Amino acid sequence: MSCGVNGKPRPLFILTSLFSLFTLLLSASAIAADKAEVRNIRYWSSQGYTRIIIDLSQPVEFTKKRLSSPDRLYFDLKNSKIPKEIQSKLPVGDGILKSVRAGQFDPDTVRIVLDLETMEDFNAYILDDPTKLVIDVNAKRPEKLAMTRRIVVLDPGHGGHDPGAVGKKGLQEKDVVLDIALKVREILSKEPNFEVILTRDKDVFIRLEERSLIALQKEADLFVSIHANASPNRAARGIETYLQNWTNEEEAIRVAARENYVSVKRMKEKMAQYKSDELGKILSDLNRDYKRDESVALANYVQSSLYSDVIKVHKKTANLGVKQALFFVLMGASMPPSILVEVSFISNPEEEKLLVRDSYRGVLARSIASGIKAYFSSSVPVQKTADLKKGDRGNPDNPARHSEVPAKPSRASLAGR
Repeated sequence: MSCGVNGKPRPLFILTSLFSLFTLLLSASAIAADKAEVRNIRYWSSQGYTRIIIDLSQPVEFTKKRLSSPDRLYFDLKNSKIPKEIQSKLPVGDGILKSVRAGQFDPDTVRIVLDLETMEDFNAYILDDPTKLVIDVNAKRPEKLAMTRRIVVLDPGHGGHDPGAVGKKGLQEKDVVLDIALKVREILSKEPNFEVILTRDKDVFIRLEERSLIALQKEADLFVSIHANASPNRAARGIETYLQNWTNEEEAIRVAARENYVSVKRMKEKMAQYKSDELGKILSDLNRDYKRDESVALANYVQSSLYSDVIKVHKKTANLGVKQALFFVLMGASMPPSILVEVSFISNPEEEKLLVRDSYRGVLARSIASGIKAYFSSSVPVQKTADLKKGDRGNPDNPARHSEVPAKPSRASLAGR
């Protein structure tokens, strides 16, 4: 140790040493703070399908692998940590999963293990706001009973603390689309062969992953998410209908970003990520099960019905057509034919005035209902490829596609147990 003339440590040396130690502690603290934290682990279970949600403090990169003896699937979350209050094991026992286990695999990795009973396929993806890893596990489903009853799930967007888009005069999207969905339900429920389920029937907020889960749990025959559009350009007007697929169209990306609660920049990052990773698997599954072809048909029937009816009462409307983009609410390889409808621009002063009117909402509701009925009454052609088994699963009128609503699903969580 360097000393002064009186044999005592030099003040400069002490200050330098303390500064170095302080810097080291700050660096270590910053590294620890940068790690994503697992905040909860939840699951929902129904016949042939289980969804696991890993709630996170921030996005993570992850790897996945399936192992045998015993059969299990694990996910390694990079640069992450799991607090001690999160229980290490969550029993499931639904015929697909035995349990979910979680732990700190090494100082920088949290490992999530799914102990399997039976699994046909799975897919996993990150959702934002709040951040979560979603894992969908599917079992081979038994043959469905021959029935003619159609199960339709309607999803009025937003709700509760989330008003959605707000017009210049203060009209809120959440109120408009809920009223339209209730009217569609009233119309379709008069038909004896329809069962209509709403993801929300009052002013409450429901997370995106829970909305699609309702369709999966009820084994719905189709899923229609209803929204009102918005644009910085107050002159933008018209009707458009979306189906789930990758796109590089700027306007479609903007709409998807708004409905997904992320920035346009983040949406483009998601597009690139999904195109190279999980989206390829999800879309191939959709094609394998003919779901994309049916979604295209459904989107065209609803879009055509909306425009042909609205143009009679709103001459300045525009047919913006059927488009595609990635919507988190439509995510899931096992989703039925699914679309997202943007009924009018609430940001357009003229269309906002129309959306206030009960009569105009009635026109929109009847049009959506007519499009749904036209879809079911038609024989939807499907493109069959050489690697698919022969059959008629793609025909929406094939009664083998329909079954009774499954028993009430189970759900559980690791937090606070």
